[in-house]
Amino acid sequence: MNAIKITRTLDTSGKCCPMPMIETNMAIKALVSGDVLEIIATDPGTRNDIPSWCRRTGNTLLDSREDGKVYRYYVSKN
Repeated sequence: MNAIKITRTLDTSGKCCPMPMIETNMAIKALVSGDVLEIIATDPGTRNDIPSWCRRTGNTLLDSREDGKVYRYYVSKN
């Protein structure tokens, strides 16, 4: 697999719904098309929220990884 070139990292660790999604939405707006946002979260709700948000907003979920209780998402802004 090709390495993902991250433009910006957003760490929402320790925050619960709805904050990870609010911060993700604000962070993606500051990027340009093709940029990649890495989102780090500890809220298990993001496992459903991030993919659903990507479908609704038209952004692309490139990858997601789970390491214990830490979730990482890689979203390309469309």
